[in-house]
Amino acid sequence: MSPARDPLGTPPVDDADIAAWVAATGVDGLVDIHVHFLPDRMLQKVWAFFDAAEQNYGMSWPIRYREPEQTRIDLLRGFGVRTFAPLVYPHKPDMAAWLTSWALEWAAEVPEAVPTATLYPEDSVTTYLGDALAAGARAVKVHVQVGDFDPRDPRLDAAWGLVADAGVPAIVHCGDGPRQGTYTGMDVFVEVLERHPRLTAVIAHAGLPEYERTLRLLDRFPNVHIDTTMVGTPYTEAFAPLPADWPARLPDVADRVVLGTDFPNIPYGYHEQLAAVAGWAAADDRLGLPFLRSVLHDAPARLLGVPVG
Repeated sequence: MSPARDPLGTPPVDDADIAAWVAATGVDGLVDIHVHFLPDRMLQKVWAFFDAAEQNYGMSWPIRYREPEQTRIDLLRGFGVRTFAPLVYPHKPDMAAWLTSWALEWAAEVPEAVPTATLYPEDSVTTYLGDALAAGARAVKVHVQVGDFDPRDPRLDAAWGLVADAGVPAIVHCGDGPRQGTYTGMDVFVEVLERHPRLTAVIAHAGLPEYERTLRLLDRFPNVHIDTTMVGTPYTEAFAPLPADWPARLPDVADRVVLGTDFPNIPYGYHEQLAAVAGWAAADDRLGLPFLRSVLHDAPARLLGVPVG
């Protein structure tokens, strides 16, 4: 009989190895809080943008999982993802309501998906967002960079309040990576948190490249979390490297780090994100397997209202 696998010492080496590695961690599947599914025409436009990444970002970004929708769902299931948040986001006015409606209907047809919503600064935001929360939306995607809007816009004030009152997480891309936006940066989003200190916010990509500023937000606001999306992977380390002592920064906020991946719009295998998290867990004795299990399952499950235990 072969010895039990050590998930910290032997992270997944490729996507085919993920399921066995997840089983070795002891969690009941992965909970991924940052996945994208979009209407097909919109998704094709997103992929076209990444195809031109050398022009848009100054680096190549080949989409790893450019597959039909059902294939992408099956891939997640094969990886051992038991719950995921399919995130949608608008880039202009009059998109958020129909995208939210689409996301709610889409999630109703996929057992592993939780219903999600999005928002944009417009007069109707509290109407469609309030309706979505009442209908059971369990996460709200806010993409400050792509939407090119000010998260402090007065039209969003009541919307942030709705999300805070509902206690659902807002997954917010407000960092300056992979390119700086007009209203990105932690110095901007902190003003939203100061107005709405009860807001459960998940700073997407751990706020890259502003990792240290982002961690300071966690010190100030107990409902702020970070997701792991793209963080610490070899691809991201090439342009937004983590601080050398990153694992040592995490014990005090260990229960506020949640798994996110950006699947399918990543330029590398899903296993690389899991290996990065395993590396952090192994690098500090205060983290270890409890931290790994929390990131992969317990912490994101708690945010999304998934039973833990």
